[in-house]
Amino acid sequence: MLKQYKLKNFKFILIVYVVTLSVIGALLVGSASPGDQKKQVIGIASGIAIMLVLSVIDYSFILRFSWLIYFFSIAMLVLVKAVGSDSKGAQRWFEIGGFRFQPSELVKVLMILFFAYYFMKYEEKINTAGVVFGSLFLVGIPLALIVLQPNLSMTIITALVFAALLFVAGLSYRVVGGILAVSVPSFLILMSLIIQDKVPFIRVYQIGRIMGWLYPDDYPDIAYQQQNSIMAIGSGQLWGKGLNNTDSTSVKNGNFILEPQNDFIFAVAGEELGFVGTAVIIILLLFITIECIFIARKAKDMAGRLIACGMAALIGFQSVVNIGVASGMLPNTGVTLPFVSYGLTSLWSLYIGIGLVLNVGLQPKKY
Repeated sequence: MLKQYKLKNFKFILIVYVVTLSVIGALLVGSASPGDQKKQVIGIASGIAIMLVLSVIDYSFILRFSWLIYFFSIAMLVLVKAVGSDSKGAQRWFEIGGFRFQPSELVKVLMILFFAYYFMKYEEKINTAGVVFGSLFLVGIPLALIVLQPNLSMTIITALVFAALLFVAGLSYRVVGGILAVSVPSFLILMSLIIQDKVPFIRVYQIGRIMGWLYPDDYPDIAYQQQNSIMAIGSGQLWGKGLNNTDSTSVKNGNFILEPQNDFIFAVAGEELGFVGTAVIIILLLFITIECIFIARKAKDMAGRLIACGMAALIGFQSVVNIGVASGMLPNTGVTLPFVSYGLTSLWSLYIGIGLVLNVGLQPKKY
């Protein structure tokens, strides 16, 4: 389980990127919602401890329990649907005292672990119908359970990460090309059907968000949050208005953005830290993603490569979606900004993933 590692292989730079971004996040959370800052700091401190412990546990040992990890994930998703806490029509959380735990956040990372094992086991048969359709069936179960919460945004992120894992595992370019040839026009048709309210699994509020994004002037009651976010980002100009400012013209201070410490934390960053501050956040997210890819390139086996690439995909996709929503480039959807938004489950899950990536880095392939 524990090995003798060489200190020179420990990726301290990745820890620096992650901790720096987390500190910026804690400052922004404190400005957006002062009452949540203490919990965020506790989450960061405990997350760092979890990350460091996992960084020295051989990921190959953890992968021995892959099927247990998979069924544990399914059990959590089933249980939260059965007895989870309901909020605003969604049943996604367990309430434990004053703490809320969102299983789907952790499941994203656990699915990376499971499919790292699965695709390594069938590495030589990755392009066979049995392996491809088998993996689609296995990922379909948790995706369906997450959709039922409902949590469409989390479903999309998890599906994108799975697609990235399948590609990195060695799926044939011909298969990828065929999938794209089908999926691109299918997406356009789906969007057309959504606009016409002819898709049964898309809920009314989700259609409203898409319509508000496409036609903000026609749906001001739906689009106001996103429009205010765009206004906040632009108002910060180059250097921003400063953290914890009392500016009466502040979009955040005027409570024009609901729950700014979560999904719209990037709007707070834009207003208070300006272009420079948001650029720093984006660069740090980019550096974390790139460092995970660099670690993947030197991984000793397929599983290590998939773990590191899976976390790169998770952080990259989730960052693009969150920032895209805050800046009006994508429809409004509830996705946190990695290491920046408030949320202990999200923080711990990401730190677990980074701890696993660090362990992959500690075991580079031998040339």
